[in-house]
Amino acid sequence: MPRDTKVTIYYGPQSWFKEQLRKKERTGLLDIVYERDEANRRHTHVVEGQERPPSEEPALRPKRVAAESSDYASLNEHVITNFAGLIRSINPKHLHLHNPPAHVHSQLERAFTTEVKRYEYPAVTRDTLVSFRDGFAGHLVGQAEVKEALLAALYPLTTARLTKPVVLMFYGPSGVGKTETAQFINGLLGGTLLRKQFSMFHNDKFASYLFGGTHSEASFARDLLDRESGVILIDEFDKANSVFHSAFYQLFDSGVFEDNNYSVKLGPSLIICTSNYAAEDEIRKALGDALYSRFDSLVHFKPLSKNEIRQVIDRLVDDNFSKLTPDERTQLEPEKIKAMLYPLADKGGNVRKLGKLVDEVISLLLVRALLNDTSQTNSGPNIKDPT
Repeated sequence: MPRDTKVTIYYGPQSWFKEQLRKKERTGLLDIVYERDEANRRHTHVVEGQERPPSEEPALRPKRVAAESSDYASLNEHVITNFAGLIRSINPKHLHLHNPPAHVHSQLERAFTTEVKRYEYPAVTRDTLVSFRDGFAGHLVGQAEVKEALLAALYPLTTARLTKPVVLMFYGPSGVGKTETAQFINGLLGGTLLRKQFSMFHNDKFASYLFGGTHSEASFARDLLDRESGVILIDEFDKANSVFHSAFYQLFDSGVFEDNNYSVKLGPSLIICTSNYAAEDEIRKALGDALYSRFDSLVHFKPLSKNEIRQVIDRLVDDNFSKLTPDERTQLEPEKIKAMLYPLADKGGNVRKLGKLVDEVISLLLVRALLNDTSQTNSGPNIKDPT
């Protein structure tokens, strides 16, 4: 039996992997494994005097077998441990694997002729910086110093000499544009932003997520491999317990992240961590010098001024109004809605909460109009402080 299987390993987004194989007929690795398991379960023991059943025809050699990154979670641990043996028994002419565990990769390289292909994420260019500079004010109110700091921080990504990620810490109060700025940068480059909220993880789950549990469990490393974008957003980084800080040393230093199952090499990319720290000294004290020193830049998002909050209210109302139907627009007066909301500017503002409040106010006014509620025609909605 020939053992000349040619292996190609792809590291990158699933959409790219599928595009690479778009015109190639292939059989799923899991389909073959499931069929073999089912055949084993149908194994017939011949009883003395019973006619032996006809033997099954030997399976044809598969031309092309493929596995996506999510498929490995369905395989037993012993299969992963002896993955090369599984492939020898299947003996395909071509094997295409997407983001496999490191142990699978190393086995195949020793056993077969193996080619590795890596997806090239869109790079930050001069045009990216120009678009960021020119579009920043239209995307975010205020934060002029943030724009200048980010232009300087992003510049190294335009050079050929950079081989590691640029790692940034966005800090400041909630609702002033940190996450929105990360999304704006990602929008200039394309692809779905990889966003992880560390506040969502409890310590027991977080340990296996960062350091790797069984290969079937969710992991940060596998999420990095599957990402669609060269921008990685780690929201609420300050919520991570300090015992996990060491997991990021190598990632921030050289762009390499390894857990018990996977190995990731990011190369030039952008990692943005957000937090609610108020000052750099607070960040240094909370993270410690070892992690603090690994950030390339700390970008401070300041609380919005009264005038800036009024600008935010204007934008939110105008944006919401533009999405209404012509009939709905006839029921509302945008300038009156803005005037209702302006007093909130005296109390400071969280843009995210202001957005929800604008939605609620407009919905309430529309439902009153729909139900012909004239009992409160001379009074606006009861507006609660969103801070």
